[in-house]
Amino acid sequence: MGNLTIGHIEDCTFSRAISERYLAYAMSTIMSRSLPDVRDGLKPVHRRLLYAMHELRLNPENGFKKCARVVGDVIGKFHPHGDASVYDALVRLAQTFAARYPLVEGQGNFGSVDGDGAAAMRYTESRLTTTAMLMLEGLNNNAVDLRPTYDNEDREPIVLPSLFPNLLANGIAGIAVGMATSIPPHNAAELYKAAQKLIEKPEMNIQSLMKYIKGPDFPTGGILTTSQAEMVESYETGRGSFTVRAKWIVEKKTPKNWKIVIIELPYMVQKSRLIEQIADLMQQRKISFLEDIQDESTTDIRIVLEPKSSLLDPKQIMERLFQLSALENRFSLNMNVLENGRIPKVMSLKDVLQSWIDHVHEGLVRRSNYRLEAVNRRIEILEGFLKLFLHLDEVIRIIREEDEPKKRMIQIFNITDLQAEYILNMRLRSLRRLEETQIKEEHCGLLKEKADLERLLASSDLRLQRVSSNFFELEKIFKKRKEDKRLTELELPPENLDLSGLEEIDKEPITISISEEGWLRAFKGHELDHSSWRFKEGDSHAFAIEIQTTDKFCLFDSSGRVFTISAGELPGGKGFGVPVRTLVEIAVDAKIIGILPLVKEIQEVLLVSNNARGMIVTADILSSEKRTGRQVFNPDKDHQLSFIFPIKDENHALFLTKAGNMLIFPLNQIPRMQRGKGVSLQKTKGARIKTIRLFNLEKGLAWKEKGALKKEKDLKLWIANRGQQGRRSPDWA
Repeated sequence: MGNLTIGHIEDCTFSRAISERYLAYAMSTIMSRSLPDVRDGLKPVHRRLLYAMHELRLNPENGFKKCARVVGDVIGKFHPHGDASVYDALVRLAQTFAARYPLVEGQGNFGSVDGDGAAAMRYTESRLTTTAMLMLEGLNNNAVDLRPTYDNEDREPIVLPSLFPNLLANGIAGIAVGMATSIPPHNAAELYKAAQKLIEKPEMNIQSLMKYIKGPDFPTGGILTTSQAEMVESYETGRGSFTVRAKWIVEKKTPKNWKIVIIELPYMVQKSRLIEQIADLMQQRKISFLEDIQDESTTDIRIVLEPKSSLLDPKQIMERLFQLSALENRFSLNMNVLENGRIPKVMSLKDVLQSWIDHVHEGLVRRSNYRLEAVNRRIEILEGFLKLFLHLDEVIRIIREEDEPKKRMIQIFNITDLQAEYILNMRLRSLRRLEETQIKEEHCGLLKEKADLERLLASSDLRLQRVSSNFFELEKIFKKRKEDKRLTELELPPENLDLSGLEEIDKEPITISISEEGWLRAFKGHELDHSSWRFKEGDSHAFAIEIQTTDKFCLFDSSGRVFTISAGELPGGKGFGVPVRTLVEIAVDAKIIGILPLVKEIQEVLLVSNNARGMIVTADILSSEKRTGRQVFNPDKDHQLSFIFPIKDENHALFLTKAGNMLIFPLNQIPRMQRGKGVSLQKTKGARIKTIRLFNLEKGLAWKEKGALKKEKDLKLWIANRGQQGRRSPDWA
């Protein structure tokens, strides 16, 4: 908006002013708050916390300091934000159930997996862990650049040296403006191994990398059920999700007396909320196969589930609980990070790993240059000592008697300014103690180190070998430590596990109702009076079926998709129910055209569009557990699926158009298909279908008229093959 002076007012549109300021806010959020740097995997607040603790010398071998002292230093020197947010960030770095490799060691109450908060910062204490020291190693050797702090009174690192792959090992989550990041934790030993292989073969693809990185490794353990193919795709694109289940065992006292014990929870699932959720499901009778749930946890997770019957299958019980509760959880992957601390970018697993390797390599170059400068300086000083060693008495005389001893020594002994300055700064006692042998030994050692450093700096291959060697040593360290073994197991879920055995426990008759506006609900009992049901204003009854609480049913929409819903998931009939779109994903321009129970009595279903195309599908292909359902019928353009009819003992179909043409033909003339747009069932010449009836020809056609049941068996005039126009309908039609 230009440079403003005091008393100056500049006219601008409100939209321009808002957009400029919001853009500045958005960039600040993205760059300085929510997204991590790909090199060290830290947000600014975490980086400043570790640096402040490093400055306070809170190393693992030193004592703890109050967290209030740490937070005070952070907000006073580096991070001008609220103390509560900074303390929350510190607490998370110390929580063993949140961080796979804690960077802070806490002393005191730092919260629990139940969701309990940490004690106030005046009570808790902290210091750095050995893992955090890997993040900081080389900080004092010019491994990274420093910048002025917000008040220009101090300096802080732009990024940490990070010999530890923190971004992938600990993971991170953050929400910025218009973008977010979510990266699960991984096993450090696996990451070091993969990094070595990537240095060895830079052309490796994700599939090859995953021979070493098995998948996420969560601090709370659990079982990862995502397939290898899905993980490869997620890691290649940088976006996806992972499914994690609780780990459980069966404890048996006798063959007929057993219980299920949950010993590990999915990542970020609070134990107390999970138990409340399962208890609510029991109260709502959605999981009536459980007798009781008890929390027997101490330092380890132990949630005990007692079944109502010992005849039940524990696998079936857990499979249903995985479907209904947070015992199964999905962790999203969105590797949106700051490339070189500046540009937000969604990276693949290989890109993230390579960026970290490049950062470590750059740190090695900077540390080596820093050390080489120090070695050259020391060599120069030692060479000055060697020149002056035989003339110490003369040196002492010059220092005592000459007005400008430095200038005089440079003239007489031909030494450099640095050598003269260093000798002048030495105490007389130190000068007398100089020993030529020690000086020569140190000089020789430094010359050798200098040659090694110059050789290292001259060869990229040598440097990468050094980096790989360091990774190998660190891999061995992380492999040895018991707490760093892989915690999350990999196991695919059982396929096609029949859960029908669970449903026999609590089987009740219910009537499922769906309104014209798509509101679903369940009423207890059968043969109910629909006229007493209440609907929202402008809404009315559309369809109803009678099933059991243990059954499933299908919804068909006008686009030809079918959706499966469990009857037990629906609310009771006291309210207006739930919108069907909250249970399944129906297209905006589609509407529900029918409802059908998934029961053994119905093996086949007739599907017909409004332009009289149709087909028969078997009931087994209608079941779909996905919210998006399954496409089974493909209506022609500008047409839709309009009719569904379950087929039991019927063998003929009657079609009547709004133009008054009626056709009867055998059902066996309609093809059986798994998916398609069907075949022509009646020539309509543009007229819409008015009525379709399925019936058994031997029993005749029956219908109700003014409350009376009527039958007609003389139907020969209208019986023909499918696809014909039919004849003028009789008066009774």
